[in-house]
Amino acid sequence: MTTEAVLHIYDVTNSGSDKTNNTIVQINKIFKDGIGLGGIFHSAIQVYGDEEWSFGYCEDGSGVFSCPAGKNPLYTYRECLVLGKTNCSIFKVHKILRELSGEWPGYSYDLLSKNCNHFCDEFCERLGVPKLPGWVNRFAHAGDTAVEIAGNTALKLRQAKTEIVSASKVAYRFLVGVASNSAVAPDSPGNSNRGSPRFQAPWFKSLVSVGAKPSPSSAELENQETPMIQQQHDAAETTLQLYPMHKN
Repeated sequence: MTTEAVLHIYDVTNSGSDKTNNTIVQINKIFKDGIGLGGIFHSAIQVYGDEEWSFGYCEDGSGVFSCPAGKNPLYTYRECLVLGKTNCSIFKVHKILRELSGEWPGYSYDLLSKNCNHFCDEFCERLGVPKLPGWVNRFAHAGDTAVEIAGNTALKLRQAKTEIVSASKVAYRFLVGVASNSAVAPDSPGNSNRGSPRFQAPWFKSLVSVGAKPSPSSAELENQETPMIQQQHDAAETTLQLYPMHKN
């Protein structure tokens, strides 16, 4: 014997603010109905009987709950979709729900990584029917990915900051050397340094200003080198005024 697994979908309008709720409804109309991307939705699964099953936050006990299908009072009903037919008997379904009730405590609810839509996906998998359409939970997936990317980006930025300071010091010394060579032997048809790299003065000054900023990871090194770098900076500035660099 088989029976249909039905997905019930609601607009999430339980914020307590009519303005916010209306905004969410409009967002869902634009992003789901307008361009098919997704929205902010609550979902529940109905299989056997007139009850739908879903998951939500609570401090104690299981977060799995049921209510009459399509009649959750916390949200605004949107639509229903038949996901497929399950071969599970009613007794098997009850067993699955008991297992899920123990595995999904209310305190574990997370808006991005463990919400009602994730629960419905898990329920569907155990029923042997297709999971929710991608648009139902796309915003949560995007938000979860964004959080992970933001964490990785912050780490990379900290690493990059240290590398930029070190690289700018090396480049600064190189450019000071180029300027010093120009002071000794200005550009001329017979100058043996014709093959040396040349840079525009504004770029050089910008690089100097970046390299001169202290970094927490290299503060001690900065303190030791500041007097010498300042002297080199002054000499380079004087040289640049006397012998402006031009791009080839």
